[in-house]
Amino acid sequence: MTEKLNTDDTSDTNEPNIIEEVKESFMSHLVELRDRLLKTVVVLLVVFIVLFLYPGPSVIYDFLAQPMLASLPQGTRMIATGVITPFMVPVKVTMLAAFMLSLPFVLYQAWAFVAPGLYRHEQQLALPLIVSSSLLFFAGMAFCYFVVFQTVFAFIASFAPQSITPAPDIEAYLNFVMSMFIAFGITFEVPIAVVLLVRLGIVTVDKLKEIRGYVVVAAFVIAAVITPPDVVSQFMLAVPLWILYEVGILFAKGIKPRKPDEDSDV
Repeated sequence: MTEKLNTDDTSDTNEPNIIEEVKESFMSHLVELRDRLLKTVVVLLVVFIVLFLYPGPSVIYDFLAQPMLASLPQGTRMIATGVITPFMVPVKVTMLAAFMLSLPFVLYQAWAFVAPGLYRHEQQLALPLIVSSSLLFFAGMAFCYFVVFQTVFAFIASFAPQSITPAPDIEAYLNFVMSMFIAFGITFEVPIAVVLLVRLGIVTVDKLKEIRGYVVVAAFVIAAVITPPDVVSQFMLAVPLWILYEVGILFAKGIKPRKPDEDSDV
């Protein structure tokens, strides 16, 4: 009876210590999250200021507008319907450029925050994932800018009646460009998603091959939802998505699925 009472007393004594440790751990994670967010904001702000000073928001927007301007009749310019739109839109474009240039640092901060809770073999994936995901996202944006925009805008302009003069609004153009950049940037991340699924043992390469037909259908459905209602842009998103899925399968063949005993490697 006495031993039971002593055990209960010890348990009651340890409970406040455990609660205190949980509180301290939670607060330390909040502090770390705050610090990493502050670092990210500072880097974004510095890059934005540099781009604002040189080459400047106007030059950056003019570069972004080149695919549209090339499809318009000679001498035609884009319009701004808002009072402060000529100022705000180039600033937004500069902010977008600053975020893209800072993307590797942002991804590193996100990974560094969650890395302590991962196993050692998972932490070793940090650098390859950050580098490859950043490069693929940039590749998706570049493909969209240099290939998709040139083709889609020329295709749309060919349908414009001779009785009208197209004059796109700069804010509407920016919204369209940003949505397309995000769509193609995420699309180019498909190989990484495929490799991670195989590496984590969630799916096998054979299973990925079996569902190939469903993936192709899903690619065209996603393209129809995301892109403008024209066949050209839909094909130019769906086909790369399918090709990148096949590329992911090729890389996944050389990846060994994680074994259960690897979870003990911390």
